[in-house]
Amino acid sequence: MSETEHSLVPLLLLPSLLSLLLFLILLKRRSRHSFNLPPGKSGWPFLGETIGYLKPYSAKTLGDFMQQHISKYGKIYRSNLFGEPTIVSADAGLNRFILQNEGRLFECSYPRSIGGILGKWSMLVLVGDMHRDMRSISLNFLSHARLRTILLKDVERHTLFVLDSWQQHSVFSAQDEAKKFTFNLMAKHIMSMDPGEEETEQLKKEYVTFMKGVISAPLNLPGTAYRKALKSRGTILKFIEKKMEERKSEIKEEVKRDDEAEISKNDHYERKHRADDDLLGWVLKHSNLSTEQILDLILSLLFAGHETSSVSIALAIYFLQACPKAVQELREEHLKIARVKKELGESELNWDDYKKMVFTHSVINETLRLGNVVRFLHRKALKNVRYKGYDIPSGWKVLPVISAVHLDNSRYDEPNLFNPWRWQQQNTGACGTSSSSGCGSFSTWGNNFMPFGGGPRLCAGSELAKLEMAVFIHHLVINFNWELVEDDQPFAYPFVDFPNGLPIRVSRIP
Repeated sequence: MSETEHSLVPLLLLPSLLSLLLFLILLKRRSRHSFNLPPGKSGWPFLGETIGYLKPYSAKTLGDFMQQHISKYGKIYRSNLFGEPTIVSADAGLNRFILQNEGRLFECSYPRSIGGILGKWSMLVLVGDMHRDMRSISLNFLSHARLRTILLKDVERHTLFVLDSWQQHSVFSAQDEAKKFTFNLMAKHIMSMDPGEEETEQLKKEYVTFMKGVISAPLNLPGTAYRKALKSRGTILKFIEKKMEERKSEIKEEVKRDDEAEISKNDHYERKHRADDDLLGWVLKHSNLSTEQILDLILSLLFAGHETSSVSIALAIYFLQACPKAVQELREEHLKIARVKKELGESELNWDDYKKMVFTHSVINETLRLGNVVRFLHRKALKNVRYKGYDIPSGWKVLPVISAVHLDNSRYDEPNLFNPWRWQQQNTGACGTSSSSGCGSFSTWGNNFMPFGGGPRLCAGSELAKLEMAVFIHHLVINFNWELVEDDQPFAYPFVDFPNGLPIRVSRIP
């Protein structure tokens, strides 16, 4: 073939390639039209409606974007969010259906920037068998037996460490104090780090920078919060890796000593128990994870265990300061527990005390329902799915909006009011209202109540989070009165945060 003939080949193939491209476009368009998609709109090219969806709003509401779209299109609608065609669900039944069919019809699918900063082995972004294995490690470490013994004692110890530092009539950020409590607790149980120590404070400083990047726009440019967070991530991982190497050396030394000396069964149990006291030691001894996997696991658990629990405690402080009736009932419940313990000559809380905190659990449920720390989840359809006559095409992003169900007035009576009594058989009315009507039975609420997600990806630390809130509330209400010193309220960015840090003034109860 001559040089001229070679040069003509692309020209001869061009019509065929254009025809093929046109065919594929028409095929895609035809397949799209064959779907009965929910109503909605796509918004701007690429950006879609993302800017409107992420616009900050009061965390006690759905925000204008969601409210307007639900009013116009219904509880299931289509949009274009995070650069992808999306089905948004404010429907309780569809949300449950999505979460219960994880791995079969739907799959976790967070934006790439989340994996970039939390790590590709983070439990938040992992799917399939690897997620199951990582979650199993977390569940083993947060077992019921550990909650009842080791974790309960340490939760109380770290609560008192923070509350004992509060001076009479002092003013401070309640949000920062809650973060101090949960960070110290997680640092202790993940890597045996003690509160107030220099290395703990240095790690906390890096972690604050890291968190600012996690919740910022993913712009990897000089000076941005995201770029600074990536740098802090590297510093944190080096710190964790140093701890890993130290722990490996300790484990090898212990094994060597055990081989060289005869030790009693009790001594052997005590040494094993010490090695398993924190997550790092447990993972090194009981898993086959690589160094990179362990680093990402620890970083993601530090993030999950610290951030959501601290926001939940700050929300409880906020809601309770506006509801004296609830504070009074809490105080009566916890003073009764304290009196019984005094009569028995006990000081530390135990599991039986925790189970007696009946109204406290109602306050916790209502705080999680109204505050909605996790407002929506990221999923992707693995197959074409039909639900209530609508089609969800394979590959589309799906957002089950948990907060929309928690704030649905067809599910909860006066959903925007703080009413912990709604979780009890006898509903005596919310703060600021004379209403005494409920909204369905407790079992109905339970089916619609998903503050920790659901299905195979149900939050592994849900029970620890509730324990932290209960113990913190116990010591708060029996020792302090508090008030807001300036207007502040939780906003959804979509992460929940208090713009002013929730400044409060405390006074000790004599």
